[in-house]
Amino acid sequence: MTEIIRKPEFEKAIKKIKDNKTKERVKKQIKKIIESPEHGDFIKYEKNERKIYIPPFRLLYSYDKREDKIYLIDFDKRDKIYKKRR
Repeated sequence: MTEIIRKPEFEKAIKKIKDNKTKERVKKQIKKIIESPEHGDFIKYEKNERKIYIPPFRLLYSYDKREDKIYLIDFDKRDKIYKKRR
């Protein structure tokens, strides 16, 4: 079974969400990631990280196929998330 690991940045960002509709959309996308970990698009400058678009946010994650682990890395608006990653 796939193990889900939530990074501290991800946990902090998720706690800031106040809108229940956005929370549900995030949960739905995480379920899709669990079902198909290679679903998201790769980030250009990070070969092992993927992104999922949840308007107007991005959810960043990586998948370790060998260990069958999904790392939920971060969640934020587009302009902020990529600045944090560099």
